[in-house]
Amino acid sequence: MNNKLPKLSESEITIHSGISALESWRMFEIMAEFVNPTERLQAVQPAVSIFGSARTPQDHPYYLLTEQIARQLSDAGFTVISGGGPGIMEAANRGAFFGKSPSVGLNIMLPFEQAANYYQDIPLTFEHFFARKVMFVKFASAYVVMPGGFGTLDELMEALTLVQTGKSRKIPIILVHEPFWAGMIDWFKNTLVREGMIDAADLDLIQIINEPAAVVEAIFRHYETRGFEPSATEREMQLSL
Repeated sequence: MNNKLPKLSESEITIHSGISALESWRMFEIMAEFVNPTERLQAVQPAVSIFGSARTPQDHPYYLLTEQIARQLSDAGFTVISGGGPGIMEAANRGAFFGKSPSVGLNIMLPFEQAANYYQDIPLTFEHFFARKVMFVKFASAYVVMPGGFGTLDELMEALTLVQTGKSRKIPIILVHEPFWAGMIDWFKNTLVREGMIDAADLDLIQIINEPAAVVEAIFRHYETRGFEPSATEREMQLSL
C-alpha cells in the first residue's frame, strides 16, 4: 500500500496557487463586510436582537406576539434588530417600523426562505453568516428569542456560549412562549446539568417570559443599576468576538 500523496504536476500547482490568491483576496471582502454595519449599528444604540422562524405566517399567534414585543421595545427606545427576512423576522421589523425607534434588518440571501421584508429603516446585507452573527451579538443589549428552527437555535446557543465563556458581556437572553421552550429547558436540567455538561447556574442565563410588557420590563430591570453603555472592560471584550 502506497501511503504517500501523489506529487502535484506543474499545472496543478498553478491552479492551487490561483485558488490560494483568491482566498487571500477574499479576506479583504470579509473585512469590508464588517465596516459599514459596525458604523451604522454603533449609531443606533441601545438595541435588542429578535430571532424566530422564517416560516411563521402573518396570521400566526407567534407573528402577532413578536410584532407586539417589537413595537413596545421600539416605543421604549430600543432599536430592534432582526434577520430581515419573512416570518418572525418580518414581525420584529414591522413592529419596530411603526414604533419610535429604528428597525434594522441584517439580511442574507439564501437559496430558499430568505427574502428581505419591507419594514426596515436600516437594511444591511451580508454574504457571510458569521459576519452577520457577530453583528447580532456585538450590538445587542438583549436577545429576545421567539419560537423557531435550526437558525433560531443556532443564534440562541451562540449567545449562551459567548456569555457563559466570558467572550461577550452578560445580557438578558429571553425565551418567549414557555410551552414551546419547556422541553428544551427540561433537557438542559435533566441531561446537561445532571451529567455535568453545564453548571446549574448556567440556566440562570436564560429567562422565559410570555407577555410583551414583561419582556421590556426584564430588559430595563437588568440595566437599572448600570445603564446600557458598555463598560471599558466590556468594550474590550466585544473586540474579541
